[in-house]
Amino acid sequence: MVTPSDNSIAQNLRTVRARVDAAARDAGRGPKSVRLIAVSKTFALDCVRVAAAAGQVDFGENRVQEALPKCAEGRDLDARWHLIGHLQKNKARKVVGPFAWIHSVDGCELLDRLERAAADEGTRPLLLIQVDLAGEDTKHGAPPAQLLRIFEAAAACRAVEVKGLMLIPPYEDDPERTRPYFRRLREVRDDLGAQGVDRSMLTELSMGMSHDFEVAVAEGATMVRVGTAIFGARPVPAAAR
Repeated sequence: MVTPSDNSIAQNLRTVRARVDAAARDAGRGPKSVRLIAVSKTFALDCVRVAAAAGQVDFGENRVQEALPKCAEGRDLDARWHLIGHLQKNKARKVVGPFAWIHSVDGCELLDRLERAAADEGTRPLLLIQVDLAGEDTKHGAPPAQLLRIFEAAAACRAVEVKGLMLIPPYEDDPERTRPYFRRLREVRDDLGAQGVDRSMLTELSMGMSHDFEVAVAEGATMVRVGTAIFGARPVPAAAR
């Protein structure tokens, strides 16, 4: 298996951070206003260690089964783990504790399961509500019409804290073609605030990946999820070769 070198990860991180900072400045925002999440899914913990040694703190994982051993083995790291992939309701209890952030809450039932699990564990995970703006059958997330009900339920939670919205738009080769989705998520956030949702629950917009994060920052992203631009092309499982 080809793995990225220590030097390439560190250099890629510097380059991506500089691009994030420049995009924030171009949008009239400070560089500290955007959190870079290094998406380490499918990469070994050794790659995470290299990135952590270069100062990276936030790491994103997609699959619970792959991520949990990595989180456990990497307990010695100064790492903050984000679950950015789809979370099945029956796995809610497994992710409370290992993950500081869960980006993929898509309904009241999952929210309730996380609330009960966090209360039992004595932890306080931070949550984002994943929004489906494309209406695609293959995409997860709550449609905008359901968001107010979810936020009303979240306001009653005591063990978890909802902090904003997350989006995975349809993939487009041209980043400008994803701009309308990023802009719409910001508008949805603003609409929720206008409808009385507490602003403290709307501080974060998680959107933008390796090929389009600068456009996302221009449209208000406070978190960008970047994998390939940091770690390189993802390893191909042996079974797929």
